[in-house]
Amino acid sequence: MIQYEKKYRIMPDWDNREWIMEKAQTAMKAPVLHITDVLSPRSEGGPHDYYSNGDYWWPDPDTPDGLPYIQRDGQSNPSNFNSHRIIMRQMRTNVVFLTSGYLLTGKSAFAEKAVQHLKEFFLDEETYMAPHLSYAQAILGICPGRGIGIIDTLHLVDVVFAIEKLKDSSFMKLEIYKGLKKWFATYLGWMLTDENGIQEMNKDNNHGVCFFVQAAAFALFTDNERIADFCRQHYKNQLLKQEAEDGSFPRELGRTKPYNYSIFVVDNMVSLCHLLSTPHVNLWEYETENGRGIKKALDFITPYILDKNRWPYPPDVMHFDAFPARSGFMLLAGCSLGRKELLELYHRLPEESTDEEARRNIASRQPMLWM
Repeated sequence: MIQYEKKYRIMPDWDNREWIMEKAQTAMKAPVLHITDVLSPRSEGGPHDYYSNGDYWWPDPDTPDGLPYIQRDGQSNPSNFNSHRIIMRQMRTNVVFLTSGYLLTGKSAFAEKAVQHLKEFFLDEETYMAPHLSYAQAILGICPGRGIGIIDTLHLVDVVFAIEKLKDSSFMKLEIYKGLKKWFATYLGWMLTDENGIQEMNKDNNHGVCFFVQAAAFALFTDNERIADFCRQHYKNQLLKQEAEDGSFPRELGRTKPYNYSIFVVDNMVSLCHLLSTPHVNLWEYETENGRGIKKALDFITPYILDKNRWPYPPDVMHFDAFPARSGFMLLAGCSLGRKELLELYHRLPEESTDEEARRNIASRQPMLWM
């Protein structure tokens, strides 16, 4: 992975070691999960192909078989197939906390278990996940998969940081490390060239932002500086166009969950600044000619996460009470920009939300691994 020196105005200690170790011990006892454990009869792919349904799509009550599905923005259909999403996120969570346990204690058993999760999920012939998302967020009766589905692998960004932290473990054999790099290089190539990936790349809302968070992380992990620089230029020349002059993101404010999505897009814009800033290209300080940049985005959202009662827009149609939840951007931006109010909020909020929607929308379970 390409490493750049990062200057933090505030360097935090690991937050709540006792809680982290509890999570690490739980992960030690957890079963090793694989995409191949569950196959949806609705999927047009095979047992190694990731599959999910679009969140906000429901059976049409006016047709005998419910097809084609119709959209209810912001309202998640609990009957949709989410097993692969849950498996992927649980794998990520197990790997992240096992790696954290290894770093905090030096005990090799944590590293051994983390590497087992990675090897079986990504590499083993019988259980690997194919490095593409052709069948993600399918809509029944309309399409077998969509570019929008690429957001499902946002949680894998945590995983590449964990892999790097496990490099010095005797259990991260060279062939496993190379195999993982090859998997992510192949997946990145698919993202950048497949029709679904190209569609997602060009989205002018949080989906486009999340595409580039993944592309940046996977490019850096696989030593692809050309694509990393492509991501930097896209951030400056395209993604910041989503931001209004006041620092808000109008496409997110126009959704039925404007509070959730406004926080979510800032979280991921911060991730890009963290991933892509170098001694020569500091995205934390970058502003367009009309003043758009990450500082202005943080200036907009921070008052509303510090005091939700000040939120002047409609409340979210679902899960409004679940936010704000502890998010990585509070730690990353708090340290890099010296914003103590964000660090204090990060430490004040519960370690993890009990709300599934909040957990689903938090890209990083352990941002300390990013630092």
